[in-house]
Amino acid sequence: MADPLRTELVLNALEMAVGQRKPQNVIHHSDQGSQYTSLAFGSRCREAGVRPSMGSVGDAYDNAMAESFFSTLECELLARRRFHSRPEARMALFSYLEGFYNPVRRHSALGYRSPLVYEQEHSPKPATEILLSQAP
Repeated sequence: MADPLRTELVLNALEMAVGQRKPQNVIHHSDQGSQYTSLAFGSRCREAGVRPSMGSVGDAYDNAMAESFFSTLECELLARRRFHSRPEARMALFSYLEGFYNPVRRHSALGYRSPLVYEQEHSPKPATEILLSQAP
């Protein structure tokens, strides 16, 4: 969370995602905000193997999953309470995302699994794990 939105914010978020999740063959979908169209963000996406994708102006369908997420966030967190400060909102958002949404909340688009369970099931296994599972 930051005010105003700057390229550094999305670069930091990308670094956090790349460092924690080690994504492979992923697409980062965004709107056409200047922070996402910056040369620095595009360059870092290429370095990390993340393919940037932007919605076209006025097209609600290309961003349906993101819109669904924000609708859920609003219903399950934001509409239920008022925040007295930005740090309080930041902590509530972090707790919701890392403590509930990603590890626990089931999603119909993921076969009623949580994002973390789905990710674990679909991430490539390390070579040592594959070799051990094939041992007699």
